[in-house]
Amino acid sequence: VQLQASGGGLVQAGDSLTLSCAASGRTFSSYTMGWFRQAPGKEREFVAAISKSGKSTHYRTPLEGRFTLSRDNAKNTVYLQMNSLKPEDTAVYYCAADPFKVVTTLQYGVEYWGTGTQVTVSS
Repeated sequence: VQLQASGGGLVQAGDSLTLSCAASGRTFSSYTMGWFRQAPGKEREFVAAISKSGKSTHYRTPLEGRFTLSRDNAKNTVYLQMNSLKPEDTAVYYCAADPFKVVTTLQYGVEYWGTGTQVTVSS
């Protein structure tokens, strides 16, 4: 599967932003999907994951409540709604897919990585 992330940009603290990740292929619903991010000088970290059906989600604990992950299997797209953005959310955001992981294990390994999209939050 090929993944193309989009929707990043420069926003102010407190603003909202929605990232999208479009997947190629006909088996999108066979993949647990997720987002990771990497800030300058830091390791890539897990953000959120969503089950193949979209019924289950799992978030990095500090982000739960501000970030919402959803998917539209008919459109082969996953969305990350980010609210009340903070400067510390500044990072390159990557979408990811794995056919075998579930929402709680995606953070431990990913089979397919997408392109990144830069999110910059100014104070």
